[in-house]
Parts: sequence; C-alpha cells; structure tokens
Amino acid sequence: MITSSEFDDLGRNLPAGARHYRAFVGPSTTYDVVGALQFSLLIALGLREHHTLLDIGCGSLRGGKLFIPYLLPGHYYGIEPERWLVKEGISRELGQDLVRLKRPEFSHDSSFTLSTFGRQFDFILAQSIFSHTSKAQIHRCLEEADKVMSPSSLFIANYAIGEQDYEGDDWVYPGGVTFTPTSMSRFGAEHGLTMMPIYWPHPHGLSWFVFVRPGNESAADALAQQPVQLQQALAMCQKRLAEIEGHPYVKLGMWIRQTLRRRLTRSDGVVPPPSNVG
Repeated sequence: MITSSEFDDLGRNLPAGARHYRAFVGPSTTYDVVGALQFSLLIALGLREHHTLLDIGCGSLRGGKLFIPYLLPGHYYGIEPERWLVKEGISRELGQDLVRLKRPEFSHDSSFTLSTFGRQFDFILAQSIFSHTSKAQIHRCLEEADKVMSPSSLFIANYAIGEQDYEGDDWVYPGGVTFTPTSMSRFGAEHGLTMMPIYWPHPHGLSWFVFVRPGNESAADALAQQPVQLQQALAMCQKRLAEIEGHPYVKLGMWIRQTLRRRLTRSDGVVPPPSNVG
C-alpha cells in the first residue's frame, strides 16, 4: 500500500504546471492514465517494436516509460526543452538500466527541430502540444514534420477544439489554447498533410487526430470516424447551451416559468389550456 508521504511525493496535491516532474506536464492525478492512453492509441494504430517513434514534448516520460521498454533498442526519440524533466523521468519512472538497454535518444531543442536526429520516423506523437502553441509554432512543427515523415508515417496529435483560433504568438502554459477543426485541417494541408480526426478518449477533453501523407489515409481507417466532427460540434453546442442556461437572467426566467406553471396546475395535476378570451 502506498503511504501518505509517497502519495505526496507523486505531486498529486500540486496544481498542474507546478515544478514537480509529474505536475509540470499536467494534472498529476491523471499522469498514469494519459501515458497509458498514448501507448494504447499508438498500438491500435499499428505501432510495433521495430518501428521508430519521435515523441515531441516527451516531458518526464509519461508515455516514454511505456514506449521505451516496448520498442527495440535505439527506436525511441524524444524532444523536450526542459532537461530536468527528462532527467527526473529517467530517475523516477524508467531507470538507468533500461536506458542502457534500450538506448533512447533525446534532444532539448525548443524550436520544434524534428530533423535534429537526422532520420525519418514511422510514428510521430504530439500529446498536448497543439493545445498550447501559436499558429507559427504549429507551422514550424509541420514544416519540420515534412522532413522526417516517409510516405507511410503517421503523425498523431491532439488539440483543444474551440469556436475561435488562438491568435497570440507565444506558447501558453499552464493555460491552454483552442483551434477550430477547419483551421487545424488547413494547417496540415498547407504542408501537404491530410488530417483525419480519430476517436480516442482523453481525460482532459482533447481531441485526437492523425496527419498522414495523401494516399496513406487507410492507415488510420480503423479509428477514423466520420461522425467525429459532428460529435465535436455537438459537444461545443452543449457547452454553449450550459453557459446560456447558467446566465442569471435565463435562470430567473426559468424559475418564473416553473413557478407560474405550478400555480396554474389544477389539483388533478393537469395544466389548464390557455384561455382564448381577450
């Protein structure tokens, strides 16, 4: 059984973004779940031990601690500007023995230089990256992705869907940004990539998709869902409806309506029809 001191040491009482190797990369209470979802998603999309994986923003190896043992030696590559996160991830989640055995490679570039390793990748992963980036950063990332993707490569990512695009120039963290599905699809198309929305859960409400080279769409067919866009639009409408229903004036109007309805209800429980006299 985990002790209270061990529980606190996992950062579960800290807010997202706090300088703790788990909390810094997101809510620490879902650290394990988000890592497992990344791993299971890529397995479902066809990742096998002989493939090469580039993990953009690998952080403290939330997903890396699962990918590195699974992949063959020298097949995992991670980019993370915060060196201390990788160091802590190795020390507290992975262990030096696995590093020596599996030989992962890391870059601490902060400019989305995916080509820094000088090779192509079968899979590229950007978990909760585009939910914090500017448009310029997305384009930089996709420009670099074009250099390291083969005709069969899959670029798996997620983002926060919103009614408007983030128009700022800076990386936003621990806060987040939103983009419309139309814009995200256009960003990919401008770099010769086709965006395919896919269905996969995420505890923080991010939406998953895959960028593929034209002609390789079938690689993500198993998880590609045409209704996804409609589901996302419905979720957005439901959120907007909840906001409207929560407005004080709307709540007052609903209360008045319910009160009048109760007072007009006869003892037999039937609401009398409106009178035509007038």
